[in-house]
Amino acid sequence: MTPLRAIGWPDAGPVSDPQWAACLAAHPQARPARVVEQHRTGYVVAEGPDTGVAAESPPEWQRATGYRKGKLAPEERAAVGDWVLVEGTRTAPRIVALLPRHSAIKRGAAGEHYRQQLIAANIDTVFVVCGLDADFNPRRIERYLLLVQGSGATPVVVLSKADKAGDDAVAAAREALAGPAARDVAVVALNAKDAASVAALSPWLQPGRSVVLVGSSGAGKSTLTNTLLGIEKMKTAAVREHDARGRHTTTHRALIPLPSGACLIDTPGMRELKPTGEEDVADSFEDIEALATQCRFRDCRHQREPGCAVRAALDAGTLDAGRYANFLKLRDEVAGAADRLAARIAQKGEPKPAAKMPGRRVEEKHGRR
Repeated sequence: MTPLRAIGWPDAGPVSDPQWAACLAAHPQARPARVVEQHRTGYVVAEGPDTGVAAESPPEWQRATGYRKGKLAPEERAAVGDWVLVEGTRTAPRIVALLPRHSAIKRGAAGEHYRQQLIAANIDTVFVVCGLDADFNPRRIERYLLLVQGSGATPVVVLSKADKAGDDAVAAAREALAGPAARDVAVVALNAKDAASVAALSPWLQPGRSVVLVGSSGAGKSTLTNTLLGIEKMKTAAVREHDARGRHTTTHRALIPLPSGACLIDTPGMRELKPTGEEDVADSFEDIEALATQCRFRDCRHQREPGCAVRAALDAGTLDAGRYANFLKLRDEVAGAADRLAARIAQKGEPKPAAKMPGRRVEEKHGRR
């Protein structure tokens, strides 16, 4: 395995992406490297396993310039998982270009002003980790899946602490996640401390593949990482008994090569998961969308209209009331974020996207309450 392949380079032979090939041709003196760590002070890039070094970034990426001064927005700069082209020595490289992303996991940043935060780039699979204890929350999992949907990555729900929860709790969790499972989202229950149990994730951890772990603090992400590595590399901490929440044992995102040949990015626990406005809620709640097409009236708001298939399913118990309430909440959040995104685009004078802004299709079909 070549050094680049060991840190997730997607091609075993010639570069298959024509945009990447054009970028490489435009910088004949440069070579590929991957961003393996991102800090407030800059980036660490690697050209193979265990070769990470601090790299000089372009002036327009540097935090001091500020987006308000017309420089690049945070999501347009490199993030962990990005492939870049570097020049200079291997001990003091200089980033000269960012290769186009194959996928990007983003969320809305905290604060009143619209901003996006890039969680990871060029990811094949997102493991949404949730403990089968007081941490288990199907509504939060639905929110994670909404952010992953449309990113270019495949989501997998990982239910950790299955050894402590028991078979009944695992069965109940699977039933609570019937909606995502119906959209072919894999749900894997395991003991994150047991290598034989964790082997259930091997289909998504093949050579050249890149995976990111997301989930709340205490869900077992760092424990899972240690088991996949076969060594105790990541710090772990006990969770509080009353709510199963933990401290942030992971303080920054870092890309780690695995013995399987795949790469893994562990992330700090995220307590706030704001949509960016680019999501399509309808695609994440196809079961509710399918019911809506059966309503008598095309503009049914699913309140007291006669012949409402959604209300009928709620009354019959075939549609979970909590899932429907979460659908309404996420629909309005995405529509609001889409409005702020459109305002930002207009303020910058950028051309509007050719496609309809994500989140609008749900608003048009269901109305905003």
